[in-house]
Amino acid sequence: MSEFDEDAQPPSSVTGRFHRLARSELFSPVQWRRRVLFWGGAVLVGLAAIGFAQAADWAFNVFHGVVTHNRFWAFLITPVMFALLAWLTEGALRPTRGSGIPQAIAALKVEDEGFRQSLLSLRVAIGKMALTLAALLGGASVGREGPTVHVGAGLLYTLGRRFGFDEPAAAGRFILAGSAAGLAAAFNTPLAGIVFAIEEMSGSFEHRMSGILLTAVFIAGLVSLGILGNYAYFGHFNIGLPLGKAWWAVLATGLVCGLAGGLFARLILPSETGFRGFIGRLRARQPVLFAAACGLALVLLSQLTNTGLYGTGYAQAKDILQGHSNTVTSFGVLKFLGNVASYWAGIPGGIFSPALAVGAGLGNNLSTILPGVDPSAVALLAMAAYLAGVTQAPLTATVISMELTDNQQMVLPIMATCLIARAASSLFSRKPVYRELADKLIHGYELELARRAAEETQQDDEQALVEDPATPPLPIDPSSTDHRPS
Repeated sequence: MSEFDEDAQPPSSVTGRFHRLARSELFSPVQWRRRVLFWGGAVLVGLAAIGFAQAADWAFNVFHGVVTHNRFWAFLITPVMFALLAWLTEGALRPTRGSGIPQAIAALKVEDEGFRQSLLSLRVAIGKMALTLAALLGGASVGREGPTVHVGAGLLYTLGRRFGFDEPAAAGRFILAGSAAGLAAAFNTPLAGIVFAIEEMSGSFEHRMSGILLTAVFIAGLVSLGILGNYAYFGHFNIGLPLGKAWWAVLATGLVCGLAGGLFARLILPSETGFRGFIGRLRARQPVLFAAACGLALVLLSQLTNTGLYGTGYAQAKDILQGHSNTVTSFGVLKFLGNVASYWAGIPGGIFSPALAVGAGLGNNLSTILPGVDPSAVALLAMAAYLAGVTQAPLTATVISMELTDNQQMVLPIMATCLIARAASSLFSRKPVYRELADKLIHGYELELARRAAEETQQDDEQALVEDPATPPLPIDPSSTDHRPS
């Protein structure tokens, strides 16, 4: 035997190496199929987010054009649209109500295919987009970012389930990645999408999810970048907050806006007692009429402003940040009430953008009692603080505020403000609003399961009482039979 033959390895050893290599994560066909689905799904989420954003702008511009021509048209359009949406979401489209983020969180927490399908099906995703556009067409004070998160989670979940990744843990990864990609594409804030998925959606970090999240967010952001270009949501703001007296703005905005955000969260959370219980009973008795009344309240509040309270409030917030706003002094408070009315109506729509508008309005008020501090810096701090107060997610609020304004000079002041706001918010709302709303959905699902189980038990008991004709009769005891002749 030659030295080449002596050095040659047995065929079985080479085959074994190939098998081990094929089973490795890098070359595994299953892993590559999952990667391709994630990449393709992230592209779909990015395209859906861009199309949704363009359609949302168009829908609101149509309404804005009508009410600019004659502001009294809103007295007809808005209540009727609110009533129509309340009626449409009474049945199968009920999961399209509200922000959509609680639905995604609930689906992530409950590993039940039926429950997940009811919240994240393709029908729900399409309905969410269509009905949110209808809400903006009617002038509702809602945003599109929460619905985009809902749609992103639904698209990736449906795609994964369609191609065989319906195992609960695998489906959960698709939901989480879709949610992160949705927020990143909606705001063009890739870092915020990742932080949001960890802090708000999952509440923890799984090492295996790091690459999946980064890839999904990167691709969705790349799609947005390729179509819309490299832009900041509110534009670039070169503002700062020097150390010293100006840091009183951190304390003021953190406390005031944090308390306001916590109050808003408490008002929109359902309850069976007190004022919120009264509102809930009114809505339960006449949901369509109640929604119309909420729409009318929004219109009446808007008459107190010169810009209205309709839509996301993006234009007003940007004007305040730029320092040349023509909004009324009480815009922040009025927008707060308009957001409450829109959410109470039970119609589809998010609270992210409207929350930023409220924060900007409150910051505009606070800047008048903070002389010597840049009003734009106060407005930015207030936006971050109010968002942190509503969501109780200070990291997400910090990163979003930085990325929305392309500003890194305010990192420490924004972070400090958000931490103060988070603490202040807990005085009104002890649990983050999205988690609380998600728990309400889960509780309702558990009650429905218990009801069904009780009905099945009752049916089984009723069947047990009916004599089975296949069962032979009991033998007759001769000693107990009367044999006397008749």
